[in-house]
Amino acid sequence: MTPYYNDADWAAVDLPHDWAIELPFVQPAYIDPNRDDQRASHGYKPLGREYPDTSVGWYRHAFTLPASDAGRRLTLEFEGVFRDCRVWVNGYLLTRNSSGYAPFSVDFTDVANIGGLNAVTLRVDASEGEGWFYEGAGVYRHVWLVKTDPVHVPQWGTFVRSTVNGASAAVALTTEVANDSDRPCDCEVVSTVLDPDGKPVAMARAPLSVPPWSTASLDQQAALAGPRLWSIETPLLYRLETEIIAGGATVDRYSTSFGIRTIHFDPAQGFFLNGAHVKIKGTCNHQDHAGVGTAIPDRLQAFRIERLKAMGSNAYRTSHNPPAPSLLDACDRLGMLVLDETRRMGSDPEALAELETMVRRDRNRPSIFLWCIGNEEPQEVTAAGGRIAETMKRLVYKLDGTRPVTEAMDFGWGGALGVSNTLDVMGFNYRPAAAAAYHAKFPDKPIILTETGSTVTTRGVYTRDAAHQFASAYDVEAPPWAQTAQQWWPVCDAAPYSAGGFVWTGFDYRGEPTPFHRWPSVASYFGLMDSCGFAKDEFFYYKAWWDPTPMVHLFPHWTWPGREGKPIDVWCYTNVDRVELFLNGKSLGSQVVVKDTHLAWSVPYAAGAIEAHGYKGDKLVVRERRETAGAAAKIALTADRARLAADNADLAVVTIAILDANGRPVPDAADAVRLSLSGPGALIGMGNGDPTSHEADKTDTRRAFKGLAMGIVQARGEAGRVRVRAEAEGLAGAELVLVTG
Repeated sequence: MTPYYNDADWAAVDLPHDWAIELPFVQPAYIDPNRDDQRASHGYKPLGREYPDTSVGWYRHAFTLPASDAGRRLTLEFEGVFRDCRVWVNGYLLTRNSSGYAPFSVDFTDVANIGGLNAVTLRVDASEGEGWFYEGAGVYRHVWLVKTDPVHVPQWGTFVRSTVNGASAAVALTTEVANDSDRPCDCEVVSTVLDPDGKPVAMARAPLSVPPWSTASLDQQAALAGPRLWSIETPLLYRLETEIIAGGATVDRYSTSFGIRTIHFDPAQGFFLNGAHVKIKGTCNHQDHAGVGTAIPDRLQAFRIERLKAMGSNAYRTSHNPPAPSLLDACDRLGMLVLDETRRMGSDPEALAELETMVRRDRNRPSIFLWCIGNEEPQEVTAAGGRIAETMKRLVYKLDGTRPVTEAMDFGWGGALGVSNTLDVMGFNYRPAAAAAYHAKFPDKPIILTETGSTVTTRGVYTRDAAHQFASAYDVEAPPWAQTAQQWWPVCDAAPYSAGGFVWTGFDYRGEPTPFHRWPSVASYFGLMDSCGFAKDEFFYYKAWWDPTPMVHLFPHWTWPGREGKPIDVWCYTNVDRVELFLNGKSLGSQVVVKDTHLAWSVPYAAGAIEAHGYKGDKLVVRERRETAGAAAKIALTADRARLAADNADLAVVTIAILDANGRPVPDAADAVRLSLSGPGALIGMGNGDPTSHEADKTDTRRAFKGLAMGIVQARGEAGRVRVRAEAEGLAGAELVLVTG
């Protein structure tokens, strides 16, 4: 616990860190063939009471505080640790935090060694989970060392609200000021609003007296002419710069990002953003990614949002817990609405503290348009559940009051007891018909489909293969409690009262391997993308109807050796007026597109090419071609971005594709590809999207799955060129250069 403890034999790790991702998959000694294996829900990682050696981890960090820190308040801010974390500083046990999702902080001023060496020690116990999915283990979000004057704005100590009135906006500012000293303080609060270009556009200043060892609050007003509104298409952000002036000097500066926009739910017409109707085209997502588990770097959070926006998605549900701040940063910056969800529905002090933390942390963010207080809770229909919901909503309104409250419910809508009468917006999980019936009976309550869809698919697989535990990539299979894409979206799209919905899920995630529920499956099949972010075919169904850009997506691939003359089901997702299909240049006829559906042909297989021509009226506007591939011959490398900041944080997602000699994708390629790097970069993880793969994530070699694999390359702190080299036995290698600086 002391700064001088000998930890030379401990492993050095970078934060954020998920140690569970580095653990092996463990096959159970026995699986009951008549029951789903609950160990599958967490991805068969050795975490839990039966695995004490791998369920508890210790962290240490030693650092020096300069003499200039004398008289300052010193705090460690933890964004998230999974889970049950005890914190010692210099041998003193200062706190214990049980939640794996709620941020927490530790003031260690009293025990700090100013001008000397200090040590932080953490014990993290992941023996108990909070969800029924992979949750990781360890310090998987950022940790910050914060130094302040005794008089300062505390964490999340500002609250910005705006009211748009035509060509102007009124901005209400609330600032908390803490005085952690023995003397009263008369200070001045100066609040400056900067527009999206960084130009000062408003200022307010007022005196504030703060008694010793207390916190005082100040309300201020600012007026803005011609406000620039935050929207999905133009996510413009303002910034509030708060200065605390005491004794003629600025003792604290605090920066708050915010946006100006209006939201409204109409029970008959759905959701409105800035007065314009917006159908919610959302996805639910857990917080893990191939290669890194739950320890997702900030840039990878942005990559995931960019991939969802490329599909036409405009909303994100943080299922089923408060997310990392970096995820919300990406949503604010890129234009993605957020349904922000607490982990635990309860009115006990701990549950309410977690809810308060989430709301205080996130209430300035323009992306957040709904608070969610629970998910499929047993108490949804009980009197106690109703009282709990009332208490939680009352707290939300006390802290915010600018956004409505919902819950993701799977039964009990409109019941005399339970939460229905408390919610501002009624949430429906997997029951579009129940939503229609509810609207008919309660036409004055807004409705949103908080969780829906759930087609199970495996990327690149076109026949259900129970033996290998692969689902078909066609939109044909959903669990008994769910719907396929084409069962829910047309109904939702045609219902004006429905605000929209959130598909389960945008990305595959670890654990909960429906529909197979057992070894060797270790990951879900629900995603519109796999765990690497590679699009499944289902991705393009939603892109067709969520993004107005004309497109056609033709599938499956056209490499079927041994299937000559046998029929292949050919589907096309498109949003044009008409599509004509060709096989080796010969027309197989055209079909008129019906909104929110797909086109299909049965085509006797012949090697060569199929091609779809998409027409708007009589004009050919888009086309897509699938060619028969030969044997795997070479590797191709591409990256989502070529230039990285040299900051030990920025990264590129590298796609590894197996091609034939003519550059055509080889759809069934499974070659083991090794990545090697030179220059200021590091390979921090690999993946391939195979829900049954037991290969390591922290590795330099990964087999391709259906022709694809992925590597995550992170920049180091020096400018230069990172050369990424890919090699595989029997294939021509490839090289990619990333520039850092």
